[in-house]
Amino acid sequence: MSLETAVLVGVMFSVATYLVLQRSFVRILFGFLILTNAANLVLLAMSGRPDGKRGPVVLDPSAPMVDPLPQALILTAIVIGFGVAAYLVFLLYRLFLDQKTTNAADLYEEPESNS
Repeated sequence: MSLETAVLVGVMFSVATYLVLQRSFVRILFGFLILTNAANLVLLAMSGRPDGKRGPVVLDPSAPMVDPLPQALILTAIVIGFGVAAYLVFLLYRLFLDQKTTNAADLYEEPESNS
């Protein structure tokens, strides 16, 4: 993993953690999206550089091959992350329609009585 990629992953995880710990559900959603992209970038960086390697088609068994497992894991993680993000967007939409707020602190306030 190169230094630039490691720094980028660290910054992305830091920003995502900061956003997930906020009170606004919109910021939590953005933090989750950044977190999933940072995890995908870690998997891609750990797979190594494909320079001088060929695709995983067995024509010459002596040549080095690229490992297809990290790409398969990343593709699966992208699909799962998209599904969870769509669920969170729908949950945020319903929360706003029902509660008229996207702030977590406002959800636990007692309603004012008109007596």
